[in-house]
Amino acid sequence: MPLKIAVQMDHVGTVSIAGDTSFALSLEAQRRGHELFHYTPDRLTMENGQVFARVEEMSVRDEAGNHYTLGEPVRTDLAEMDVILLRQDPPFDMNYITTTHILERIHPKTLVVNDPAWVRNSPEKIFVTEFPDLMPETLITRDAAEVAAFRKAHGDIIVKPLYGNGGAGIFHLREDDRNLSSLLEMFTQMFREPFIVQRYLKDVRKGDKRIILIDGEPVGAINRVPAEHDSRSNMHVGGRAEATGLTEREREICARIGPSLRERGFILVGIDVIGDYMTEINVTSPTGVREVKRFGGADIAALFWDAVEKRRS
Repeated sequence: MPLKIAVQMDHVGTVSIAGDTSFALSLEAQRRGHELFHYTPDRLTMENGQVFARVEEMSVRDEAGNHYTLGEPVRTDLAEMDVILLRQDPPFDMNYITTTHILERIHPKTLVVNDPAWVRNSPEKIFVTEFPDLMPETLITRDAAEVAAFRKAHGDIIVKPLYGNGGAGIFHLREDDRNLSSLLEMFTQMFREPFIVQRYLKDVRKGDKRIILIDGEPVGAINRVPAEHDSRSNMHVGGRAEATGLTEREREICARIGPSLRERGFILVGIDVIGDYMTEINVTSPTGVREVKRFGGADIAALFWDAVEKRRS
């Protein structure tokens, strides 16, 4: 049976379709004959306990510059939908958290993917700390003295916002870098939250691997290699994608976290692995689906909808 699917996302007109996972999921849903609707988070409304959005019928095409058509916005009770894809990009701020509270009112009768309560309770750089033996040495704090002591103990460090995304605000500081105090002053002014500090992993020069899991099982991976003069591997800041497989250690990591992902109802997850260490568990709007397929890997969008349809059958 065709499903009614609403995608809560940044506006479809702003996405770069060559690497956008939300677009890939929409293409596959349309191919299967499901009805697609689109809305942005600012159109989400709760009135007297009911959840509404001004949604637009959406059709998509894999044509750069001509990739979508939207109908007129119609105020719609989202309980009428079969599935909501929670796919807007972070930052994971109070606005994002509020959308999870609202969507929780209609889940699971309307299946929200990923589960909004567990998305809210599993921030990507904090969730990973539940597996301390799988991750590099990590500090979460606003205390400059703690950061200085951590660098003294571990040498080169990475400092980044706790709730950032896409490689923004990531700094590699060598053990003799004199900019640490100034950087922490800037972070303290910019962010009310603690920030995250990790031991620098030299293996990042070989790549930061994105591994995608469906229902807690690994289904594909892509390696992202940083540009020569950058510590960040994110592709939109110059990282280079390349084909890859999974090592024995990476399979061990996936096997360890798989039960926790299934318990939380996470259908689509992307983890980041550098060398032998997992650095993040991405549950908000994981990416990498199109890159995996482009390099000859699995059609993860199809596997995703197989899992969703199974839950709706």
